Amino acid sequence: MSSKWARALSALPVAGVLGLAAYDLTQKRHAILRNFPVVGHARYLLEAVGPELRQYIVSGNDEERPFSRNQRRWIYSSAKLQNNYFGFGADNDTEFSQGYPIIKHRTFSDISPATAQQSGAGDIVPAAKVLGGHRERRGAFRPSSVVNVSAMSFGSLSAAAIEAINRGAAAAGCLHNTGEGGLSPHHQHGADLTLQIGTSYFGCRDDDGRFDIARLKDLVAAHPVKSIEIKLSQGAKPGLGGLLPGAKVTPEIAKIRGIPVGKDCASPSRHSEFDSVDSMLDWVEMIADETGVPVGIKSAVGNMDFWSELVDLMSTTERGVDFVTIDGGEGGTGAAPLLFSESVALPFRVGFARVYEQFARSGVADHVTFIGSGKLGLPDNAVVAFALGCDMVNVAREVMMSIGCVQAQKCHTDKCPTGVATQDKWLAHGLDPMNKADRATNYLRTLRRDLLKVSEACGVAHPGLITADDLDILYGHESATSLREVYGYESKWGVPNEFDTAEIVSLMSGPATLR
Repeated sequence: MSSKWARALSALPVAGVLGLAAYDLTQKRHAILRNFPVVGHARYLLEAVGPELRQYIVSGNDEERPFSRNQRRWIYSSAKLQNNYFGFGADNDTEFSQGYPIIKHRTFSDISPATAQQSGAGDIVPAAKVLGGHRERRGAFRPSSVVNVSAMSFGSLSAAAIEAINRGAAAAGCLHNTGEGGLSPHHQHGADLTLQIGTSYFGCRDDDGRFDIARLKDLVAAHPVKSIEIKLSQGAKPGLGGLLPGAKVTPEIAKIRGIPVGKDCASPSRHSEFDSVDSMLDWVEMIADETGVPVGIKSAVGNMDFWSELVDLMSTTERGVDFVTIDGGEGGTGAAPLLFSESVALPFRVGFARVYEQFARSGVADHVTFIGSGKLGLPDNAVVAFALGCDMVNVAREVMMSIGCVQAQKCHTDKCPTGVATQDKWLAHGLDPMNKADRATNYLRTLRRDLLKVSEACGVAHPGLITADDLDILYGHESATSLREVYGYESKWGVPNEFDTAEIVSLMSGPATLR
């Protein structure tokens, strides 16, 4: 063979690699390939042979934390409208696990079976309560989805990620919580918004960093803000403030948050506008009167004195919050010290049950809408939340996975390899918002549809009508105790009142429930 042909043949592999690199850099479906051309294919190869490797070498499908491989595979498959079924039985060790929830299906029911649809087809499942209805807020409304997007700020997530999630939420008919980082242009792609106000009052503060009601009113009036959530604490770092390093305070973020460019911005651990439950309720009522939209609070659960006083004042005065979002200590997208993320605040089920009990015993549970967050973007966890009394659930990390997050756990380093939780322009460019928006929509609709199907299995028309008697908690293969007994719930706790139940059953039986 001549040296000319030899050189030509030796150049073929190089040309192939260059061609593959060019394709990876220009395609928009896979952020990892776009950010790491050629070498990124190793990830998909390892993923393809992962079950075989783990079976003999590494770990089982249900051992990883915070989300197991089975859980992530369900999210990824749902987002891509691929087969999200599992074969050959359960991976979970139900025979020996402690605290494993079992949903008790019914043989006969008055609920008619739904027409056959593919997973992700998009059943509409509105909330069973009107948000702000009890206090007759001017902007009271019935949320069109029991599944909505939890608080994630622009700055924590990239512009492309926020846009993708917002577009996905809009197509799925879900509310999108802005997070405490302020309402950015990337939140303005069609979804209705819940505006979160944190301790730094980003986006509604004056030049001295104090809360400014005029700026808040202008913000609400100019955007599709349907409700306002006051963040008291969150699951990732309850009771802890935050620091946005000056290097991350770009001109865009500075404009959105109302802070100086390039300077460190510290968020205090507590609010400066109120210092007690009494003054907090005055502030809530002022904001609701000025803006007209429902106003609620978000908090992880620790000491119960706050909740006892809140319920007492709501029972004896005309003031109150329109909704309560309970965040589990095991949840959270925010970076935090290990001590806080692992050991501060109660897990969702325990914390929520304690708070709900306070409201139920005082007779004001029907006065508020209960929202759960903290790893509730998985159908089994969400069903438990509804049985305990949630009217809606918010999802965060799960919707991040739907748009490409691979649980690299580098959120705190600004080096997210898929461009989701980073401000690195090169990494963020790998995430195409239009492509990922469809995946977010598919995931949200699939979760909603799964909740509707399991409601049908329990013999009710809506997830909010699943009761604490419809689930048992296993203690290995020795015993099973009803969820009601485990958490000490009384009869009729955890479900809407008769009026709201009749309303939602009527809505669910009508033709408008299917899109």
